[in-house]
Amino acid sequence: MVRSAWRLFVLILLGGIALQLYFVARIALMTVLDPQSTTFQRSEIVRLARDKHQVLWSQEWRPYSAISDHLKRAVIASEDANFVDHGGVEWDALKNAWKRNNQAQVKADKVRTQAQARYERAVERAKARGRKPPEPPTRALSVTPKVIGGSTITQQLAKNLFLSGERNFLRKGQEFAITFMLEGLLGKERILEIYLNNVEWGEGIFGAQAAARHYFHIDAGQLSATPAGRLAVMLPAPKRFEKNPQSAYVSGRGATIAARLLGVELP
Repeated sequence: MVRSAWRLFVLILLGGIALQLYFVARIALMTVLDPQSTTFQRSEIVRLARDKHQVLWSQEWRPYSAISDHLKRAVIASEDANFVDHGGVEWDALKNAWKRNNQAQVKADKVRTQAQARYERAVERAKARGRKPPEPPTRALSVTPKVIGGSTITQQLAKNLFLSGERNFLRKGQEFAITFMLEGLLGKERILEIYLNNVEWGEGIFGAQAAARHYFHIDAGQLSATPAGRLAVMLPAPKRFEKNPQSAYVSGRGATIAARLLGVELP
């Protein structure tokens, strides 16, 4: 029994080491080869084919020098203000995000509990009066907390390149490992280049060039401060913001980011 358990442990350990070496090799190749797709993109292709029965896709690689510095600065200002300084992970930001998400979860649980209690009391009153019971408050009972992310640009790239959308400690640990591999093997400029060419800017819209063409009908290198700011605002929820990219929120928040660009350091 002990020997079998030990052999299983060794096999799992060797498998884990082999997996890390695979990630190291893949990332090392990215120093000279541009990644053709990411795990997230492949999952989106499958989703579009299954749900929409067609895959409308727009993506075109642009080298770092062909992407507007305004967009680079806007994305850093919006997504990861300390990008050039940290080692891949912002521990304080993660701690604050974890705390705020826990508070949001407690609040959502309280709303659901109160809604359920009110509904049960309303049902009892309806029965006592011989009336038809009310419909359950579906919206209140299904309320979910708004999840706040504390991930850096490097962490986002690690997730998009290699990992699924699952949320568990094992996956988070792998995300940290890949993040440190990216930082150690590629450097900030290459990380930002790969990120800007693969990040989602709408359904089937990936990368700076596709976003610039779709929303502003210009090349990624021609983006000025204002459109760059708007694109940066869209990154946390591109599928939601693409429905109304000229909304007051996108325009206002984009203008705020555009005004801060001169103070943003590029790698």
